[in-house]
Amino acid sequence: MKKEIPEVNLDKERSVRTGFSEVIYCPGKSDEQLENIASSLTSSTENVLFSRIVERQYEIIAKILRDAKYYEKARMAGIRRQESPGWKGVAVVTAGSSDVPVAEEAAVTAEYMGCDVLRLYDVGVAGLHRLLSHAEELQAAHAIVAVAGMEGALPTVVGGLVSCPVIAVPTSVGYGVNLGGIAPLLTMLNSCALGVTVVNIDNGLGAGYTAASIVRGIYGASK
Repeated sequence: MKKEIPEVNLDKERSVRTGFSEVIYCPGKSDEQLENIASSLTSSTENVLFSRIVERQYEIIAKILRDAKYYEKARMAGIRRQESPGWKGVAVVTAGSSDVPVAEEAAVTAEYMGCDVLRLYDVGVAGLHRLLSHAEELQAAHAIVAVAGMEGALPTVVGGLVSCPVIAVPTSVGYGVNLGGIAPLLTMLNSCALGVTVVNIDNGLGAGYTAASIVRGIYGASK
């Protein structure tokens, strides 16, 4: 008899290998799959995140995981089973307020990984004084997530002000030839500022994870 392959097979050893548990990507998952995932996490001692989750899906997991919290702007939900060490050094900045959902995805991810996050939103290059007024705070950071759509110039400017790594996040925000985020992606990939690295379009999760990993390593807590 052919063995049935389970639809859900969580990687419960990931935190041992990488320092943080598996993040559950929610789009496309059925109600039954979400229920099975939530049930398998009832006894978890880890902090766990559900990414790109909508409110209806959150209500499904919250019936099983009573301590789950919904982060509407970040499109995330999570359970906290470990106290946060509050490692400082992650900053998340956005060019505009339209970039906030992606930035919040990064910020919440870093927080669940044990970091305190400095948020500086709507400080884009169209009003450069807004960014420069926070220069000292940025220069004190250990890792900065810079989120921008339109032409995507913010990470290059930030990279020219600080000595720490800058993780650039292009967003699908902008007019016409923004091309759904391809225009800022190309700008960021072609940045002349050293120390700038780029994640994929709208990938706040990956940026927040990378920034938190850098800071955790500084504090000797990579795992």
